[in-house]
Amino acid sequence: MRRIIFCTFLKKKTEGQDIQIYPGELGKKIYNHISKQAWKKWLSQQTILINEKKLNTFNLQDRMILEKHMKLFLFKE
Repeated sequence: MRRIIFCTFLKKKTEGQDIQIYPGELGKKIYNHISKQAWKKWLSQQTILINEKKLNTFNLQDRMILEKHMKLFLFKE
């Protein structure tokens, strides 16, 4: 069954995530406010960041950098 949410990134009602795809409070916020379409846009942006900045997702500091960029990208925080 499709979940319809108001996506704060796209500024319209659209299909939401099937499951919480990110941990913690930020994950709940993404689940409730970020659509599948917006999440795909973030994943493309994340790939660019990983490649340009040579980030290693096994490194905690690099994951923190990615999370900061994710908040800026998805929520303009």
